[in-house]
Amino acid sequence: MLTLIHRAKSRSGSILWLLEEIGAPYAVRLVTIRSVDGSGAVDPANPHPHGKVPALIHDGALIFESSAIALYLTDLFPEAKLGPRIGDPKRGPLLSWLAYRPGVMEPAMMERRLGINHMYGAMGWATPDEVEALFNRHLAENRYFLGDDFSVVDVMLGGGINFMLMFKVMTETPVLKDYCARITARPAFQRMMQIDAAT
Repeated sequence: MLTLIHRAKSRSGSILWLLEEIGAPYAVRLVTIRSVDGSGAVDPANPHPHGKVPALIHDGALIFESSAIALYLTDLFPEAKLGPRIGDPKRGPLLSWLAYRPGVMEPAMMERRLGINHMYGAMGWATPDEVEALFNRHLAENRYFLGDDFSVVDVMLGGGINFMLMFKVMTETPVLKDYCARITARPAFQRMMQIDAAT
């Protein structure tokens, strides 16, 4: 049994979207989390070690961190065809892009949103402008992140881009606007939005 530890209108929406893309049965356990302004509290029913979302429980095993959950589900359900298997030449790009969201994109965009001075080169980060330039170059040449086929990367990284554009953290360009229109038109994305609105 798959159980998603979830809070509506949070980053765990990406995993909810992924589960809808996969089409396997799952349950949702709603929890409270601390808000950006410091309000709220960690839910004692949340198994995530820092009281955050998402987390996933599969037959008693806990998986946390969005990219780890995304890869776990992609490998668990190969019939959904949301990512290349080990040995496929696109497996390396899949892993790179999945790591890019939490490791590079989110720090860069939060730096911009919060007005934090960039420690260029201090970590594995890039500047917000460099991140945007990479996305625009790549998506100008590719329909999706792994080429012509929609994948888990478009759920995770594309979902992050869509979120950053909605909140004006990322600069909208024709390339990014068209890309986000493609991915958010998918029926699974629409179902995720309906489920999230209902909770």
